[in-house]
Amino acid sequence: MPVNDLKPSGAVWWPDHDMVENANLTRFMRALGVDSFEALNERASADPAWFNDELIRFLDYRFERPYDQVLDLSAGLPFAKWCVGGTTNVVLNCLDRRRGTERYTQEALVWEGEDGTVTRWTFADLDRETCRLAWGLRSLGLGRGDVVGMYLPNLPQAAAAMLAVAKIGAIVLPMFSGFGADAIAQRLNDGRAKALITVDGSLRRGKPVGAKSVTDEALLQCPSVEHVVVLNHLATLHGWEERRDHWWPELVAGAPEDYTFVPTQAMPADAPFLLMFTSGTTGKPKGVVHSHCGFPVKTALDLSICMDLKPDDRFLWMSDMGWLVGPILVFGGLLVGSTVVLAEGAPNFPQPDRLWRLVERHRVSYLGLAPTVARLSMSIDPQLLAQRDLSALRVIVSTGEAWTPEAWRWTFETIGKKRVPLLNYSGGTEVGGILTGTVIHPLKPSAFAGPVPGTGADIVDAEGVTVGPGVTGELVMRSPSIGLTRGLWHDRERYLDSYWSRLPKLWVHGDFASRDADGMCYVHGRSDDTLKIAGKRTGPSEIEALLMDTGLLVDAAAIGVPDAVKGTAIVCVCVPRPGIDLDTAVKSLSGAVTAGLGGAFKPAQVLLVDDLPRTRNMKMMRRVVRSAWLGEELGDLSTLVNPEAVDAIRAALAANAQA
Repeated sequence: MPVNDLKPSGAVWWPDHDMVENANLTRFMRALGVDSFEALNERASADPAWFNDELIRFLDYRFERPYDQVLDLSAGLPFAKWCVGGTTNVVLNCLDRRRGTERYTQEALVWEGEDGTVTRWTFADLDRETCRLAWGLRSLGLGRGDVVGMYLPNLPQAAAAMLAVAKIGAIVLPMFSGFGADAIAQRLNDGRAKALITVDGSLRRGKPVGAKSVTDEALLQCPSVEHVVVLNHLATLHGWEERRDHWWPELVAGAPEDYTFVPTQAMPADAPFLLMFTSGTTGKPKGVVHSHCGFPVKTALDLSICMDLKPDDRFLWMSDMGWLVGPILVFGGLLVGSTVVLAEGAPNFPQPDRLWRLVERHRVSYLGLAPTVARLSMSIDPQLLAQRDLSALRVIVSTGEAWTPEAWRWTFETIGKKRVPLLNYSGGTEVGGILTGTVIHPLKPSAFAGPVPGTGADIVDAEGVTVGPGVTGELVMRSPSIGLTRGLWHDRERYLDSYWSRLPKLWVHGDFASRDADGMCYVHGRSDDTLKIAGKRTGPSEIEALLMDTGLLVDAAAIGVPDAVKGTAIVCVCVPRPGIDLDTAVKSLSGAVTAGLGGAFKPAQVLLVDDLPRTRNMKMMRRVVRSAWLGEELGDLSTLVNPEAVDAIRAALAANAQA
């Protein structure tokens, strides 16, 4: 392909001829008769109906009844309708299609617990567990359109639960396994859930943690929940409501011995099967709605076509089933036909290098990670990392936040040995990927090759006009994407106000981005995080990169606080590496920012803390850092894995004020 001839300045990796020739993206472009990635994006934006029809055909996404019209825009861009007249089910495409094939008897899922226990399921095993639970859920009267909550950690049965709910035509509502009772109750009530699937207990950093007991408390506030299915995994104390609660094994005991006779419900292709609540900076969590023909097709476009996930890959992405990565793993990985690798617990427990031990032990070839995980791994003893055999790695993909250059280089060089492409992937719960890396493009640190085809991604100014190279603007979508949320759950006005009200006919994603002279893109963080200091605008990630480049820190957050002279002043909240001189570090960190950006950006204060607030998938919550600093209302903290970090910031701030 012509991309082989690109010689962008600053590139650190180039695909060889075999990688380009064997890439899924190359096969896709040839099937569509286009000769470059840029031409593919241009034609997809000009004719989204043609593009998505070809995409569905290329993926061999199957329908019980073929659709009459691939795209209907009669209700406007925000409410595009897809695969009109067709019927399908995501489970038909993830599991049913494997029956009778060689792949059916091969590994679909590998799970490792915190204690080292390993479970292996073939596609046939996963199909059996899915069908048996689907039969049990139907026996409770659940079916088409019913919302079923899922409060499960990373267990193999969590994959079966998501698939079983979709199989009966119901809607799965995954929730973070670390939520407290109030957060669970809010989501179940907002979702109008009729049932909940949970577990008695599981391990979290070596300690037994009860889930059923938390749901018992939550359900005191949830009159709509009629049934609770409980997986017996790790005995913990909990209550029991005889007419409401059902042990999973007892519920499925009467299922047909030939589980393949349990039918998969054919649904209108654009009917919802997945309801994901995502926290905003203010107000209640937003209910993002994904459909049978939307989320799976878009996820396969992102993972398989753009980022080259293949059926023989072993795919690990440590996260939680309550975040988007969980459904991406289950529905995306299985649709492609890959082997999904799940792990209970955290990437750095019980050993600091646990993630890399998992990669070695399970011969992971396709790894997803957040930049924060990479930054935390940088503090691991290099000799410990050198013992790990990571040679099976073929592709690393990353999302969740902007990279710092130091962390990107460390991952590319130390983990990937300058051999494995490190692909950036940016988007959100509402749409999946908007910008992507590919294996047919050269790599620059922290860069994206360009838009995901079919999104019409662009970078614009305040009036919606495309900006030129080197100019930072808002990341938007101009085209209807098949993977875009079908609205917000029972909240049409909030959907329009949140994403479509700022610029006419443009989806405004809320990220700042830019492109360089070679056409490669960069994301600079949330546009509502932007700092304007003495009239000069920058993103916090640029400041954080300078801080991390000192080599003194494990992690850093740059926030803006009110200042009587500048309007906004910079505060840096940092986690130092062990063993450094703290007083000297504060001066060095402040000096690094000033040297990099100029005197106007000298931090008003540098605060050293033990940790930063972050979600279970290790994404650092900058807005929470700022609110803690200012003593403001903290908003929704239900997604935090370490809420104690907020108190630690406030305590450090108070101690600093008294010093």
